[in-house]
Amino acid sequence: MENPYTKDLSKMRNKIEGDIGETSAVNFLERKGYKILQTNYKTKFGEIDIIAKDKDCFVFVEVKKRSTLAFGRPIEAVDFKKQQKIRKTAEFWLMLKHKSQSDCRFDVIEILADEINHEINAF
Repeated sequence: MENPYTKDLSKMRNKIEGDIGETSAVNFLERKGYKILQTNYKTKFGEIDIIAKDKDCFVFVEVKKRSTLAFGRPIEAVDFKKQQKIRKTAEFWLMLKHKSQSDCRFDVIEILADEINHEINAF
């Protein structure tokens, strides 16, 4: 039988690693001149890690962090189902902000160890 404390500790560790990755991604985007509008936006449809503005374009960013390639590249975790959730959540955000006619795109920032890769228009 699995120790429930070990499971909780693992979840907590993953949450902390995710938060560190998102903070790194925010800093990276700000250095590139992006304006961060919101982080960790959650709805019943899903979650968007970072909502930013790059010039006149709204950018919805998924952040994936891994320490090794044992389970593949981080970007590979953003599968079709995840993309659909992000799209639906972004549509909802744009509708709420009365920006549904605005230009937007979907980026992925993958962090592997200390290396950051920014896939612009990833899907």
